[in-house]
Amino acid sequence: MNTLAAPIPRTLIADDQPDVLAALRLLLKGAGFQTEAVNSPASVLEAIKQRDFDVVLMDLNYARDTTSGNEGLDLIARIRDLDSILPIVVMTAWGSVDLAVESMRRGVRDFVQKPWDNSRLLQTLRTQIEQGRTRRRQQLRNAVSRALEKDFRVELNEAREIQQGLLPSHLPRLPGFQISSAWQPARTIGGDYLAAFKFDERYAALCVADVSGKGVPAALLMSNMQAALKACASEKVAPRDLCARVNNVLCANTPLHKFITCCYAGPDVHERTLTYTNAGHNAPLLVRCDGACSRLDEGGRVLGAFTDSRYEQGKIQLHKGDRLLLFTDGLTEATDAIGEEFGEARLSDFFIKRRKLAASELRAGVLRAVSAFCGDDFKDDAALLVLAAE
Repeated sequence: MNTLAAPIPRTLIADDQPDVLAALRLLLKGAGFQTEAVNSPASVLEAIKQRDFDVVLMDLNYARDTTSGNEGLDLIARIRDLDSILPIVVMTAWGSVDLAVESMRRGVRDFVQKPWDNSRLLQTLRTQIEQGRTRRRQQLRNAVSRALEKDFRVELNEAREIQQGLLPSHLPRLPGFQISSAWQPARTIGGDYLAAFKFDERYAALCVADVSGKGVPAALLMSNMQAALKACASEKVAPRDLCARVNNVLCANTPLHKFITCCYAGPDVHERTLTYTNAGHNAPLLVRCDGACSRLDEGGRVLGAFTDSRYEQGKIQLHKGDRLLLFTDGLTEATDAIGEEFGEARLSDFFIKRRKLAASELRAGVLRAVSAFCGDDFKDDAALLVLAAE
């Protein structure tokens, strides 16, 4: 049995005839309604300003205008200005089709002519009260939803600021090399990560990583990745050992079916070499000064998925004019209007043809090319890091 009784309906009755007000109040009281009676448009507006009502039952004609209904029509508009959801039911002895249509156009929910039928009037009021309460509940839900959405947007913007704080604000200066990077989440926050930092004047670290998925879950997992990387990285830790250590940390904190791809590389400025490990990531593009292109694919499995993963590492010599591109699949999987992907072939072709550009020009050029291809509509997070040997 439902023990929650519906609230007693509160009705505002407006008419300039005392006997009509008395009859309506008696009828409605006997049917379980609470009523308040007023006899002028000004009193109607004042009552609505002061108290809440479930329905207004009003006449269209008052002392100032007893036949045309214009005074009542004007009152309808003013009631709607105060409360657009409050149901209005009109009663008048001078009703006509045109007047009924006009009152409905101005926001009246139903129209009853005098003399009224008691049963029909009560049913009309109950229907309008229920519909009005339904609209108010929806209005409340919408208001709550808007407030929550606003709060969520604020929190997302704050999360974006925090995530941007995890990314390099200033790229390190490596003698003999240029570095340039870009990060573009598909949503406010994302699961792509990049890092570039120096250990000392000889050794540095470069990293690009990509969490499976997008949005808040990916960003949270990426923050774990960033913390693990910073805790484990050192000039004395080889890339393969670094990936193994980070993998162990992430396996203990990564949800089932989630993982991270990563390419971690350690430039040696003095020897002009780069030692790297690729943990299931898109193989970086190495373009030599003569246009020869190769991929850096030595490494192992993705991070955070397999506790028994072991990693290998590769080592390359860098010469003047060589260009290296580390990137995430948000670039290569960007699609045009017919669903065709930008693809690694286009990316490598672009990189080879423009290999003589500076690192910052290559980074900007790649982003422009991909953005033009997909109409600036990235479906996935995208990040890239360019290393240019001088």
